[in-house]
Amino acid sequence: MDCYFHSNVPSMAPCAHCGKAICATCRDEQGSCPSCRLGQKIEATVGERKQIYGQVPPRPSAPPQTSPSAHVTTISNDPVETRALVALGYPLWPLALLALLDSKKSPYIKRQALQALGFNVGFAAFWGLLELTSYIPVLGWSSSVVLLMMLPIFLVAATFFGIKAWHGDPVRVPVISDWLDERMPA
Repeated sequence: MDCYFHSNVPSMAPCAHCGKAICATCRDEQGSCPSCRLGQKIEATVGERKQIYGQVPPRPSAPPQTSPSAHVTTISNDPVETRALVALGYPLWPLALLALLDSKKSPYIKRQALQALGFNVGFAAFWGLLELTSYIPVLGWSSSVVLLMMLPIFLVAATFFGIKAWHGDPVRVPVISDWLDERMPA
């Protein structure tokens, strides 16, 4: 018979407390196995715990909701072509306009298309503002550096939002989503 704790080591005797077959390495002077010794140590420390006084605050019954539109998560009824138009509407704004002409008039598709248009308008406005400030002598240096980083930032953000829209996840574009929440309650 092999040791309970070592698969290929022959056992020497059973544990004095639990009766498991153990080898000479596992057996101690009292004849107990490692699991019984661990159990004894745990029981010894439980008696040493001190009483903690005070009251535990009650747990809240339900977690607070973060936003009113957080429940829009499924797009199972929307056609694949419309979801593709919305997803590609983030990097290419004319496709977001085309998604608004969808015959089903899904609230998810309408919201995502409007967010995609707002995202593109917002980036264009920020680009124009940076372009104007680049002509100011002292501010021009810093705005020119940020202007160079705008295209990669736009491409990464548009890809991220497009992938989330394609998978049906709720997309939250920072300023535009809040503005749409005020005008399009869920």
